[in-house]
Amino acid sequence: MAQVAAEAPVPKRQQIRPFNVVARFAPVLFLVVLMIGFSILEPRFLTPLNLFNVLRQVSIYGLLAIGMTFVILTAGIDLSIGSILALAGLVAAVVAKGGLDNRFSVGDGSAATGFGWEVAALAAIGVGVAAGFVQGLAITRFKVPPFVVTLGGMSAFRGAALLFSGGGPVSGFDEAFVWWGQGKLGPVPVPVLIFVLFAIIAHITLSYTRYGRQIYAVGGNPEAARLAGLNVQKIILSVYVITGFFAGLGAFVLAARLNSAEAVAGTGFELTVIASVVIGGTSLFGGTGTIFGTVIGTVLIGVLLNGLVLLDVSAYVQQIIIGMIIVLAVAFDTFVKSRRRIL
Repeated sequence: MAQVAAEAPVPKRQQIRPFNVVARFAPVLFLVVLMIGFSILEPRFLTPLNLFNVLRQVSIYGLLAIGMTFVILTAGIDLSIGSILALAGLVAAVVAKGGLDNRFSVGDGSAATGFGWEVAALAAIGVGVAAGFVQGLAITRFKVPPFVVTLGGMSAFRGAALLFSGGGPVSGFDEAFVWWGQGKLGPVPVPVLIFVLFAIIAHITLSYTRYGRQIYAVGGNPEAARLAGLNVQKIILSVYVITGFFAGLGAFVLAARLNSAEAVAGTGFELTVIASVVIGGTSLFGGTGTIFGTVIGTVLIGVLLNGLVLLDVSAYVQQIIIGMIIVLAVAFDTFVKSRRRIL
């Protein structure tokens, strides 16, 4: 009997599977390898100035990616996030300037005719939340697929931004406004601090609150969630509102950083944001993903683009690489899911 007990197999839950470990930490491992590779090929890559520049660049994408994570966790998608950012940024700019008549004025005189950065930020966030609510309502109330709704929103909000601004930019804000995009606290840029702060809040929300567990439940199996008593439609509506909130916040920070807002802002952001979320381990099929993974994915994309720029790689090639990475990330996610079912 003692010999039989000694030869009993180890329970599966106690076995450490190398494949699962690699799959779980793949984004982090890839980021480390990427940074080592670029540091060898280009010594300027690891300088503090360049690293802070990377973090400042990814902060806007990061804010949008946080919101996108909530949507993708419910197996949804938002293709309109770049267009919402453009519209929200223009509204914030016009509020800060006191109207389109002062769009090119610079100095304290123009600031006196407008409202403060507080009202401008609230206006941008308000536009983002309203846009997210409208799209979420179309998805939940009228049963239109998220892809179709947000694809239409991508065009509609971009057109609204062009119509609102007359096709021209709005620039020249006061120092208090610009500080939120260009200021620093010590050596750390303010946009980076904003990104980190909201990433922590989003992580706590998804990991330690009832609402976060409901989002995972809806993404994992919406029918089971409904039978368990969850208001699935309300939860889906809420995640699009959250995405709109982050689009509005990102619009304000971007306008402050560039000291300008225009209708073409955010063009192509959808691809980069979705890539950041998917590379970070959030499944496009819903129910799986973390904010930590999204942060890693966002930094990874930023490091990749920055390294390619330092190596003088064409911007066209960069877009090809990002597209290929998205396909490979989704393929890897599908492969991991199939292996887990087998194991």
